[in-house]
Amino acid sequence: MQSPEILCIGSLLWDIIGRAPDIERVGSDVPGRIFRRPGGVAMNIALTLQRLGLAPAVLSAVGRDADGEELMAACAVLGIDTTHVHRPDDLATDRYMAIESAEGLFAAIADTRSIEAAGNRILRPLADGRLGQMDAPFASMIALDGNLTATLLMEISQGRLFAAADLRIACASRVKAKRLLTFMSHPRATLYVNLEEAGMLMGTRFDTAPEAAAAMISNGIRRVLVTDGGAAAAEA
Repeated sequence: MQSPEILCIGSLLWDIIGRAPDIERVGSDVPGRIFRRPGGVAMNIALTLQRLGLAPAVLSAVGRDADGEELMAACAVLGIDTTHVHRPDDLATDRYMAIESAEGLFAAIADTRSIEAAGNRILRPLADGRLGQMDAPFASMIALDGNLTATLLMEISQGRLFAAADLRIACASRVKAKRLLTFMSHPRATLYVNLEEAGMLMGTRFDTAPEAAAAMISNGIRRVLVTDGGAAAAEA
């Protein structure tokens, strides 16, 4: 089997989105629209890469429940390679639920217990010869979801299975930003953060992306891309 150009490792789940044009306060009962779509940080990265003409594959955990079967079928329709997704019998498929108003996100809950419980089982294809092994590790680009557990991120940052990979880590969560400190001096890691996440990582506050990027490099991070909404981004 041909190896994928890019591996996207992290969450693959159902996004359940409720949208209402007007939400005035907490507790409001308002009309709107509710829909479901494949989501998760790793899946969203894979979809973007696919639109750019690349051939990504996802490593994640999806249960064998009804939600999981429907999710895998939906991924197939979208053309996303889920050949190596871990399919546990004892875990339910993860879900993300969000409520959005005209102003943007109002509230959200991420139920990612299954990928957290699966742990390094999602990495087995990188060790058993399907995508790589200890003496011949996967040697292309890997996009990592920063929402993975701190233990698994540390294992990836130090593991021989990733010794030849070009690691691109998406922070994806302000609350979990400090988990990425395990990649602080990693020679092949690029961190993708927004301005607030950069501040969380460095324990301070930055006014601009260039300021944040320069500070992160001076503190030992090898390569970083900092975004700031519609303002200037910075790579260093």
